[in-house]
Amino acid sequence: MKGSYKKTLFTDQERHVVLVAPEVHWNTGNIGRTCLGADATLHLIKPLGFSIDSKEVKRAGLDYWHKIKLHVWEKFEVFLKNMKPDKSEIALFTKNGSTPFWEIPHQKRQFLIFGSETKGLPKSILSTYPELTYHIPITDEIRCLNLSTAVGIALYESLRS
Repeated sequence: MKGSYKKTLFTDQERHVVLVAPEVHWNTGNIGRTCLGADATLHLIKPLGFSIDSKEVKRAGLDYWHKIKLHVWEKFEVFLKNMKPDKSEIALFTKNGSTPFWEIPHQKRQFLIFGSETKGLPKSILSTYPELTYHIPITDEIRCLNLSTAVGIALYESLRS
């Protein structure tokens, strides 16, 4: 039962988590593990604040790191040119996003794009897709959610039909 459920859980949806200039190795490791659990592909856009070969990244991803569908891109523009996401498939996550995350349109193929832990998404990306920004509501008691927590929330919400 467990095996068959896992194999059919996300077969009709294609998810891509895109981290633009991630800085913290353990966040990336945790995100990689979450992507593996949700059958999503992880895309890292350089510059990275760490080496993906570091033991800290692999430790955070535990013994799953080698199974993660991982692509590393030199620039965001190279990622766009190769992956060719339709505008309707893009969702940018920022604490100042115009729309709550639960209003993401559900698409068969979707790219969930996140910025670095300290700088967020570059203005060049945000200005290209201003109507595609989403936020996860939080109280005023904190500045923001941890990146790996935000990715987990957004990724699993995007899989809900």
